[in-house]
Amino acid sequence: MIGIKNLTAGYGDKTVLDNVSLTIPDSRVTVILGPNGCGKSTLLKCICQIIKPFSGTIVADGEELSSLSFPERAKRVSYLAQNRPVPDILVRNLVLHGRFPYLSYPRRYRPEDRRVVDEALERLGLSSYADKLVSELSGGERQKVYLAMSLAQGSRTLLFDEPTTYLDIAHQFAVLDEVRQLCTEGKSVVMVLHDIPEALETADHMIVLSGGRVMKEDTPEKVFESGVLDEVFGVRVERGDGHYWCRRSIS
Repeated sequence: MIGIKNLTAGYGDKTVLDNVSLTIPDSRVTVILGPNGCGKSTLLKCICQIIKPFSGTIVADGEELSSLSFPERAKRVSYLAQNRPVPDILVRNLVLHGRFPYLSYPRRYRPEDRRVVDEALERLGLSSYADKLVSELSGGERQKVYLAMSLAQGSRTLLFDEPTTYLDIAHQFAVLDEVRQLCTEGKSVVMVLHDIPEALETADHMIVLSGGRVMKEDTPEKVFESGVLDEVFGVRVERGDGHYWCRRSIS
């Protein structure tokens, strides 16, 4: 479990998250929703310590993440950013980067590291791409390579910032199915998603942010019933036959 208490964070003298407190449960899919600029990505960056908060604490399994060394923290939490460079590197070699926290000097990969990488590639249907350059792949294929790198890192909690970006609908479903499977294996997944119906149908636990504050934290059912999504996004979220959709709000 990750516990966040009184977290305030931002960039320079600009506050983006304001006194945020919440809990990320174990072995569940937690989805973060909110309008642009509300602090979703900033929250993920604070959890993995890319951004140092102005104040507050982030605790994983009883230990404050800021007190851990980089390798120990990386074994607890991995982060897949929304926007990433496109390097001229082989797919297999990029996925191997996920094993850095487990290597000691002089950073030589072990048979175990190569086995974990091969398993991650196979799991995401990328084995045939292993010896191709990442720069030669499509946007969706590159996204899956970075997902494989995150899996190879072996962290207990995986943070994904809009992981279905650039994927066609079939691959979106495949990635979300993979996320669900990871949780059955004891992983915790925290995702930023922009598609409200997709988020409601994927999440076990939901956090709604607006203006740098937590507007609602609960199950998707209770978040939907509260009407907070209509209020925050200015739309009308509806449900029928077990599915959700959005309509324009009628004033």
